[in-house]
Amino acid sequence: MADSKLAPACGIYCGACEHLNRLCSGCGIVEGKPFWTAQSVHEVCPIYQCCNTKKRLEHCGLCPEFPCDTFTSLRDPSLSEEETRRSLLARQHELLRRKEIETDRWLDEKQSR
Repeated sequence: MADSKLAPACGIYCGACEHLNRLCSGCGIVEGKPFWTAQSVHEVCPIYQCCNTKKRLEHCGLCPEFPCDTFTSLRDPSLSEEETRRSLLARQHELLRRKEIETDRWLDEKQSR
């Protein structure tokens, strides 16, 4: 069975992250405090905090407000505007797919790649 701790609220698959097991254990494991929060103004990822803590949803794709300002405004400063736009669209697509087929099947797809 797939590890749901590798399927954070934001639509990224932690299992494919270059930082997994080096700088981070996965968003579900660190409860919304990935490595980058130590270098930002956020103690907890705003997406995790809104979706998982406040709204008690598994992921943003299940929220009736998706995509909201919290989702679209969080930016990786290392990305250009075009890369940010592509990243947002890709994560939206992943979350809609995850909503459609549910997380276990989505994780199975990700792990089989």
